[in-house]
Amino acid sequence: MHRYGRFRHFIFYIILAAILMGLFGFLENFLLYQPFRTIDLTPAAYKVPFEDVRFAAADGTKLHGWYVPPVEPGGPVILWAHGNAGNISHRTENIALIRTQLGAGVFLFDYRGYGLSAGNPGEEGLYADARAAYAWLGGRVPPERIFLFGRSLGAAVMVQLASEGVRARGLILESPFESLLAMGQNLFPILPVSWIVEQKFDLAALIPTVKMPVFVLHGSQDEVVPFSQGQKVFSLAPRPKRFFSIIGAGHNNTYTAGGPEYWKAWRRFLASPGGGQP
Repeated sequence: MHRYGRFRHFIFYIILAAILMGLFGFLENFLLYQPFRTIDLTPAAYKVPFEDVRFAAADGTKLHGWYVPPVEPGGPVILWAHGNAGNISHRTENIALIRTQLGAGVFLFDYRGYGLSAGNPGEEGLYADARAAYAWLGGRVPPERIFLFGRSLGAAVMVQLASEGVRARGLILESPFESLLAMGQNLFPILPVSWIVEQKFDLAALIPTVKMPVFVLHGSQDEVVPFSQGQKVFSLAPRPKRFFSIIGAGHNNTYTAGGPEYWKAWRRFLASPGGGQP
C-alpha cells in the first residue's frame, strides 16, 4: 500500500508538470504571437500599385502577401518579415514611404496564422514561411536585387534565412533582439525563464554565420527591445556592416521618428551595401 501511494504521488506530479508545461507553452505563444486576421487596408489606399500573391510553404500551408514593384525597372526589392503583431495591412503607410523615399519594391508576406495566411504560428513555421516567400520572390527578381529585411521578430526570421546561405545583396535588421531567452530575461528578471521558454529565435547565435552585408537600425528609446540588444546583435555580425541609431524613436515609430536621416541611411545601404563600418 505504501509503495502504491508513492507511485500514485509520482504519477500526480508527472501530470501536474505536464499541465504546467502546457500552460507555459500557451503563455509563451500568447505573448509572442499577436496576429490579426482582418485586412484593414491595402497599398491602394496610398495609391501604391501592388499584386496580391498566394503561395505555399513546403509543408503545404497556404500563405498570402503583397508584391509592390520598384519605381524603376531593375530597382532593389525588399523581402520583408514583419513583427509579431497585426498583419501586412498594418504596414501600408510604411510600404508607401519605402516606395516614395527609396523607390524600392517590396514583397511583404504574412506568417501562418496572420491575415489571410492559413495555419498557426510557431518558430519553425515562420522560418518555413520566409523560405517560401524568398522562393517566390526569387522566381521574379534576381538575388543581386533582393534585400532581406526583418523588423523585431521578423529580424530573427530573416537572420535564420540568411544563415541558411540564401543569396541576397544585403540583410537589414530593424529593432533586433539577441534571442527570445534574452528578451524573456529582460521582461521577467525574477522568473526562471530558461526553464519556460521553448522557442529560440536566437539571432546572437546565428548572426556570425551570415555571409552578406548587414545593416542594423535601432530606436534609441525603444521601450520593447532594449537598444543594447540591437548593439549586441551588430557587434556579433560579420563585416561589412553598419549601424544606425534612430534618435528618439521607440519600437513602433522608427520609420516616422527617424526623419530624413533615417531614409538617407537606407539609401546609402541600398546603393552600396558593402561599404560598411571598419
